[in-house]
Amino acid sequence: MSSRKSKRSSGWFLLLAVLLAGVGGYWAVTRYLGFADAPIPGLHAGETLQVERGDSFAVVIAKLQNTHASRERILEWQALGRQMGVAGKLQVGEYALEPGTTPRMLLLRMREGKVISYRFTIVEGWNIHELRAALARAQPLRHDAGQLDDVGLMKALGHPRVHPEGRFLPETYVYTRGDGELSLLHRAFDAMTVALDKAWTSRAKDLALHSPGQALILASIVEKETGIASERPDIAGVFLRRLQSGMRLQTDPTVIYGMGAAYAGNIRRVDLLTDTPYNTYTRDGLPPTPIAMPGMAALQAATHPAAGDALYFVAIGDGSGRHVFTRSLAEHQAAVQQYLQRYRARESSTQ
Repeated sequence: MSSRKSKRSSGWFLLLAVLLAGVGGYWAVTRYLGFADAPIPGLHAGETLQVERGDSFAVVIAKLQNTHASRERILEWQALGRQMGVAGKLQVGEYALEPGTTPRMLLLRMREGKVISYRFTIVEGWNIHELRAALARAQPLRHDAGQLDDVGLMKALGHPRVHPEGRFLPETYVYTRGDGELSLLHRAFDAMTVALDKAWTSRAKDLALHSPGQALILASIVEKETGIASERPDIAGVFLRRLQSGMRLQTDPTVIYGMGAAYAGNIRRVDLLTDTPYNTYTRDGLPPTPIAMPGMAALQAATHPAAGDALYFVAIGDGSGRHVFTRSLAEHQAAVQQYLQRYRARESSTQ
């Protein structure tokens, strides 16, 4: 009798143990799943986590513990990491900790390298000084070119005998935290090389230019002369006909570039008469270097000019930024007078 009672008692204990194990397992699974797919508490917009080169999974979790991963959940983080196979596969970079991010979402991002990206835009028509000033303000871009002059910059980029003006293609470049100015400029230089080569290879026949470098110089002038995309081939045509006929380009943007810091917002007659390597009123042909960063449209205009016989152009003066194109000096002078009349009328109406 006592033997049957003992067996019955041990059976109950075994059943109870199984039930408790089942309840405990259910509780553990529920707790694990609740952790993995529940938002990490206390996150605020703009918070990030930086995974450095050489960081182990344990180090990354420690960084999280210093912010929002409570220490009593370390076992859940470790279990989730094992289940997702992220140990040894975390990719270096900066990751967003936006509100609503769950542990599973975060580890998946780090495994797949979905880092935060930033954008930097080189604006059409910027010169090298404007470009470098904008780079110096860009965050979180690493400023590894700040102490270099222009010569040192081009040497660091692997092009020691190339003038930097005009050599970086205006476009938006994506970068991540840890990237530097040199890396971004290297990409922009390569992009300009490709774009210029493409434009030069497909250039129009009988072009009054002798090299891709000359095409780049002309494109930079076209870029500075107008913001109206449809006018760029016409302006390029005017300058190319002038080059072909031996006329001076007489373009104000080159004079302004040659004046450098002395330019105060307007060109005086004395400025047009003061000789510099960039004064196309006093010197024949193209200036020695580009004067700005030309975009794709300006490159195409310089190598695919519009046909015609115009040798002059002047702003209409109505505030649209458009120009009047004329064939003779007399027509040009008449257009200049009309421009002055419109300009004065606009000025008087605003007073």
